[in-house]
Amino acid sequence: MKRCVLSFLLCAGFLVLRAQTGEAPAPIAPYSQSVMSGNTLYISGQIPIDPATRQLVQGDIREQTLQVMKNIGAILRANKMDYSHLVMCTIYLTDMDNYAAVNEEYAAFFEGKYPARVTVQVVRLPMNAEVEIASIAVAAGPALMPEMP
Repeated sequence: MKRCVLSFLLCAGFLVLRAQTGEAPAPIAPYSQSVMSGNTLYISGQIPIDPATRQLVQGDIREQTLQVMKNIGAILRANKMDYSHLVMCTIYLTDMDNYAAVNEEYAAFFEGKYPARVTVQVVRLPMNAEVEIASIAVAAGPALMPEMP
């Protein structure tokens, strides 16, 4: 059953919407899955948690990256968006040797137009995950934005 919890706040003249979907894992700490401010959606870092079991996906970096991207997709859908609306992603890896494999899984979710991105290696991630991705989406979508030279 799809569940959406919504709360509204008036913040500095902007309507701020916090939406949570049961199709992505519930937060494991005091944060929101996502926050919409104006037409910008800020998605908290997603690790490879299966929303049904609330357990970390066991498997290689490809399986973990796939689950992270599915979780991001569920949050986008809950906010009436899709992957084409992503404008920025930050990928955290515990092993930069996984960079190529993560890129292959990640790229499959886009149709040629990729968001801006940063990838960094970190010592450790929550629940000992190997990958975490935080992202920003814009309701207008990159397709409506002017092409850069």
